[in-house]
Amino acid sequence: MAHLWAFALVSVVIISLLSFLGLLAFSMQRKLLRKVLLYLVSFSAGGLFGDAFIHLLPEAVGESGFRLSLSLYVLLGIAFSFFIEKVIRWRHCHLSSTEEHVHPYALMNLVGDGVHNFIDGLIIGASYLASIPIGIATTVAIVLHEIPQEIGDLGVLLHGGFSRNKALFFNFLIALFAVLGAIIALLLGSVVEGLTGFLLPFAAGSFIYIAGSDLIPELHKEVKASKSFIQFLIFLLGVGVMLGLVYL
Repeated sequence: MAHLWAFALVSVVIISLLSFLGLLAFSMQRKLLRKVLLYLVSFSAGGLFGDAFIHLLPEAVGESGFRLSLSLYVLLGIAFSFFIEKVIRWRHCHLSSTEEHVHPYALMNLVGDGVHNFIDGLIIGASYLASIPIGIATTVAIVLHEIPQEIGDLGVLLHGGFSRNKALFFNFLIALFAVLGAIIALLLGSVVEGLTGFLLPFAAGSFIYIAGSDLIPELHKEVKASKSFIQFLIFLLGVGVMLGLVYL
């Protein structure tokens, strides 16, 4: 059990440290950053779909069978992600952004991101409870998604009135909710029977929603045939990485 804790905690610490990737955006030209992010989004979409359909769902089916409850847990993951996204995207304030007056949407982004990171931690913890390979694959999928997201989150905080130092600090603080989520999952996993049977399909539903609702539409904004084809290949590469992890 000790090695599961070690793997899980190292994974969520890595996820939390990704919150500082926003600094990378300051050193890159906007045009180059957008190009790099778009390809990262392609890779992330493939990775999330791949982890959901290649790792999480097969493991959940193998654990409890393909029953109605499994489908409902997947749908619950989709519905929960939809709800969280609606909260994060709440935007309504008539005052300008200053360090004395931070826009409500920046604060709501922190709240929503905290819940999102906590769920990521739960998912990573539950994935390691299922098996170390599943945990590693899920961590990789979340890392791929977090890289562009963390850069975007920092931009939201800066636009909402936070100074750069405060934005980095609070973004990292909120990222640590992933550590809390993993600890709770590992603790509950030893006393709550069937926890992974719920969290694995729930995570799959969440990943399917994120990839299908958030990432794929972003890729459709690129209409040039050559770039779209490259995006498609990178998407397949993301799926391929998840498939390759099966054989490690």
